[in-house]
Amino acid sequence: MLLSQQCQLGGADQCLPSTSSRLPVTVRPFKVREIVQNDGMQTAYAGHCVRSQISLRRNLITNAIAEPPGLKGLEFSFEKGGPGATYGGNMVEKVPVSNIRNFSIIAHIDHGKSTLADQLLLKTKTVAERDMVEQFMDSNDIERERGITIKLNTARMKYTAKDGQLYALNLIDTPGHVDFTYEVSRSLAACEGALLVVDASQGVEAQTLANVWLALEADLEVIPILNKIDLPGADCERVIREIEEIIGLDCSNILQVSAKMGLGIEETLEAIVHRVPPPKNNIGSNLRALIFDSYYDAYRGVVCQFRVTDGSISKGDVVRMMNTGKEYQLDEIGVLAPHKVEVDTLYCGEVGYLAAQIKSVKDARVGDTVTQKSAPAAEPLAGYQDVQPMVYCGLFPTNSDDYQDLREALGKLQLNDAALKYEPEVNNAMGFGFRCGFLGLLHMEIVQERLEREYDMDLVTTAPTVVYECMTTDGEVMTINCPSDVPEASKREWMAEPYVRLEMVAPKEYVGNLMDLANNRRGEFVEMKYLTDSRTTLIFDIPLAEVVTDYFDELKSRSKGYASMEYKITGYRKNELVKLEVRINGEPADPLAVVCHRDSAYKIGKALVHKLKELIPRQMFKVPIQACIGVKVVASETIAPYRKDVLAKCYGGDMSRKKKLLNKQAEGKKRMKALGKVEVPQAAFMAVLNLNKETPGSSVE
Repeated sequence: MLLSQQCQLGGADQCLPSTSSRLPVTVRPFKVREIVQNDGMQTAYAGHCVRSQISLRRNLITNAIAEPPGLKGLEFSFEKGGPGATYGGNMVEKVPVSNIRNFSIIAHIDHGKSTLADQLLLKTKTVAERDMVEQFMDSNDIERERGITIKLNTARMKYTAKDGQLYALNLIDTPGHVDFTYEVSRSLAACEGALLVVDASQGVEAQTLANVWLALEADLEVIPILNKIDLPGADCERVIREIEEIIGLDCSNILQVSAKMGLGIEETLEAIVHRVPPPKNNIGSNLRALIFDSYYDAYRGVVCQFRVTDGSISKGDVVRMMNTGKEYQLDEIGVLAPHKVEVDTLYCGEVGYLAAQIKSVKDARVGDTVTQKSAPAAEPLAGYQDVQPMVYCGLFPTNSDDYQDLREALGKLQLNDAALKYEPEVNNAMGFGFRCGFLGLLHMEIVQERLEREYDMDLVTTAPTVVYECMTTDGEVMTINCPSDVPEASKREWMAEPYVRLEMVAPKEYVGNLMDLANNRRGEFVEMKYLTDSRTTLIFDIPLAEVVTDYFDELKSRSKGYASMEYKITGYRKNELVKLEVRINGEPADPLAVVCHRDSAYKIGKALVHKLKELIPRQMFKVPIQACIGVKVVASETIAPYRKDVLAKCYGGDMSRKKKLLNKQAEGKKRMKALGKVEVPQAAFMAVLNLNKETPGSSVE
C-alpha cells in the first residue's frame, strides 16, 4: 500500500492517500515521499521537519539531482526547479548536473567565432531559421559593423546527443579585445571548457595566443577547431602544425569545420558533450554564484548574468553581494535561451540571470560573489578586482548649450558600464566638458560612438593620455590623468608611467620594420621567436603612452596589414618624464599640453608648434607659439601679423616722416598684442589631435 504524509512548517502532520507515482515537494508547504522497496512491498515514510526552510530546500534539490549513497531506491521529487522541469514552452528543460556543459568560444578577430555560435544555435534549434540573423549574439549595431564582441551574451541550448541523453549547453560569449581582459577572465572562470577557433587560411594570431593563455590559466579543457576549411587558401596542415608547436595542444582529434557552410557542426556539439567536463556537484554547499556580466534595464534595474558554483538560488531569496556588501531580494531569476525565460530555481553548474531592483552596476560588479543572506558562504570566489581606467581623454560638446545633455548621456551610459569614469572639466580653449576614463582605446571609441549615435551628440575629443604616478617633494604620491595637473618640476621627486608587454605576430619579412617601429617608440626588446618557418613573434616592453596613440595604425601600415598585436599591463616604471606646455601669445594652452620623455620633447615640440602655425589664423599683431618645459623654450614659431602699408601715401619726402609712421604703427600693434586674445579654433585643435610624432612638414591627416 502506498501512503504519503504531508508536513507543513509550524503545522500539524496530515496523512493523505496518494494516487500519483510522483508526488511534488514544495518548500512552504512541502511534501516528501521516500519509497523504500523491501520484500516486494513499497512503504512510504515522511519525517518530521525541524530544519530551516533554506536548508530543507537545498537538501531536497540535492537528493533530486544526485541520489545519496547508501539509500538505493530513495527518490525525492519536488514541485519546481528540478531536473525534468520545463519552462518557456519546452524551450528550457532542467537536467542533472552531470548533463550540464559550460563553454565559451575564443578566437582572433574575424576567425569565425560569431558564425560558429550562430550555427550552434541553429543546429540545436535554439533559434528558428526565420529568426536568425548574422552575428545573432552580437546585439549592438557597432558590434555587427566592426565584427567584434563588446558586450558578452549567453545562450542556453538543449541538445540530445547520440547517446540518447539530453544535455544543457551554456555558451558564454566573451569579448576578445585586450581592453576587456578582466571581463574575459571572469567569463572563462564560469566555464569548464573552451572552443579555440583558428582560421585555416590565416593561422595563429596574437589575440588567439592571449585568449588561449587565459583559458589554460583557468584550467579549461581547450578543444581546437579549424574553421573556414572550404576557402581556397586554407592550409590545414600548416595551421595544425602551428597550433601544436606554438600553443602545445594535441591536434590529433582536431575538428575541421566550415561555420559558414554548416560543415562539422554536429561533430562540434558531440565534442562539447564528451570532452568538456561537467561542473562539480556542490549542491549541498552554501550558495556561491559568480557574476560575469551586468547591464541596466529601465524597468528591472540592473540585471546580472551569473553562474551558480555552489548550492542553489531561487526566486524570492534574499542575497548578499560579498564584495560590495549590498543585500537584495530576488524579484526574478531565469536563463537566456537566448531570450529571457523565467525559472524558479537554479542549482550548481547552471548559468542564468537575476533581477532585484539594483539601482547601479557599481553595486553588482563583474567578478563579485552572490550568496544567501541567511546562510552565507565562508569566503567569496577568487579573482575579484575593482577595474580602474587606463586611458583618459576630454569630451567637449561643440555647442556649449549641449553641456547638460552630455552630462545626462554620460550618466545613462555609466548605468551600463561601471568602468566608465567621468568628472567635469573646464579649459580656456574648449569651454565646459568632461574628463573621462576608459579601459583602453577601443572602449573610448565605443563610448564616443554611442554618444554620437544614440544621443545625437556632436563632440570634440582631446588626445588620449594614460595615468601617471608622481611623487611630490612632500612625499605624497599623486595619480595624474591630465597633463595640466602635473606639478612644477621643483615640486616633484619623480614620475612613473605604465608599461606593457607588447607581442607582435607577423610574417618574417616584416620583422625589421616592426622592430624599427618599436624602437622609435621607446620599446625595449625582450625576445624574438620563430613560431614557424615563416611567422615570427616579437616581444617588447614599451610605455603604454606610446601604444595608445597611433601604434596600431603604424603596425598595419608597415606590415601591409599582415601583423597583429596584443599587450597587457606589467606595471609602472620611473622615467625622465617632463610636462611639455604650449604657450600661444604668452598664454598657456592647457588642452595642448603633453607629458613626454625628455629625449623626445624637442621633436614633439617642434612638430606641434609647426602644425599650430599652419592652423591658427593670422591676427593684426605678431603671435609667438612656444613649446616650453617649465620656463625653458624648446621650440617656437611666429605667426606674422596682417600689416597695413602706411607708407603708401608717402610719394617721396624725408626719411624721418616714414620712420614716424612706422613707429606709430609698431606702438599700436604692441598695444594691440597686450590687449588682444588669440582663440584657437576647434578645427585647428582637432587637427592637432592627429599629429604624428614625426619631423615637421608632415601633412595633416
